[in-house]
Amino acid sequence: MSETLKRPAETYSPIYFLASLGAGGISVSFFMYLMFWVPHKDKPVPVFEDILTAFTGGSAALQSAIVVAWIGIALFTFLNLKSLLWNLGALARFKQTPAYEALRNSNAESTLLAMPLALAMTVNALFIVGLVFVPGLWSVVEYLFPLALIAFGAIAWIAFRTIGDFLGRVLSKGGVFDVTAHNSFAQLLPAFAVAMIAVGFSAPAAMSTNPATVTVSLVASTVLGIAAILYTLLAATSAVTSMLQHGTAREAAPTLMIIVPIVTVLSIMYLRQSHGLHTTFEVHGGNSETLFFLTQMLGIQVVFLALGLLVLRRQNYFADFVTGPKTSPGSYALVCPFVALSVMIHFFANKGLVAAGAVAKYGVAYWGVTGIALIAQLIAIVLVLRLNAQHFGTARAERSRVVPAE
Repeated sequence: MSETLKRPAETYSPIYFLASLGAGGISVSFFMYLMFWVPHKDKPVPVFEDILTAFTGGSAALQSAIVVAWIGIALFTFLNLKSLLWNLGALARFKQTPAYEALRNSNAESTLLAMPLALAMTVNALFIVGLVFVPGLWSVVEYLFPLALIAFGAIAWIAFRTIGDFLGRVLSKGGVFDVTAHNSFAQLLPAFAVAMIAVGFSAPAAMSTNPATVTVSLVASTVLGIAAILYTLLAATSAVTSMLQHGTAREAAPTLMIIVPIVTVLSIMYLRQSHGLHTTFEVHGGNSETLFFLTQMLGIQVVFLALGLLVLRRQNYFADFVTGPKTSPGSYALVCPFVALSVMIHFFANKGLVAAGAVAKYGVAYWGVTGIALIAQLIAIVLVLRLNAQHFGTARAERSRVVPAE
């Protein structure tokens, strides 16, 4: 009897929204080239006109970097949108199945937060596309900020409604949450979603000159940022207890590194808020303080990245789920930590080391640190391309597939 040909992605899980998230994150990582290498006087971010000026009058190295950034942003934003639209359609169909009702009554209900997480990333990615490719956008940007706040408000409503359904169910009834299946950081996905929405809310604080817009941005991002931190602490603490008792769930082991992207987005939120407080309310902070803060945050990331890679290596995860015969939608959780580390190191090198005068920009030490960011970005790109080929490539004989436990 012939085997059924199918793609792994045809057995749907909301975790596939992480495919969209990862592609969007990579597009943001390419924007770091422009953010820190293209001069943008009197503006907090480079825009189309700044980039074009740098390209026409810059060195061959800068021109090459700009071309790579243009291509990377366009390509991975396209993949981000393509995956988001596929997921939205697949989720709509999935909601009509008994499997969806089973998910809503299990620990895995929290995976539904991958949808608002991906939506928030897409809004951020599209804003970057506007800055990079749309002439004259900065002249009307003050009109766009209220629209962005409304968009993130709508995404926040989706996220908190889903979180409310989940927490309302598990906290109001006893015995409905399987603690033995809580042996990973999968339950930090809601915190990640809220953190991503928070960093989106914080963007107008760094870029707007309207005090009312800046104030709304500061208040909303602070409230959501605090909620994300509290959720992270509570979910991580309880998960560690379960992992110590039962070991780490192998198929969900990549979630051990979810702390890395959470720390990156909350750190960017803090930097945006600090800039807004400085430019609008004249609250001044020193560059050395920023360097110290970023060093602390990077230290947290290194610890959890090392922990996650240690467990993944001991469990032989990559040999089975990335380069081997098995597939798991949870493998897409591998992408975000490397993207987040790349972005964080760019900020550490430029807003930390260079701004504080610790290293010279474009010196040997600078490129040594930046090189680590570029390597992390390359790893993320390879992972996305490999996982997309595994899960969304040509249909094949059905192989061993695992849906991560939550």
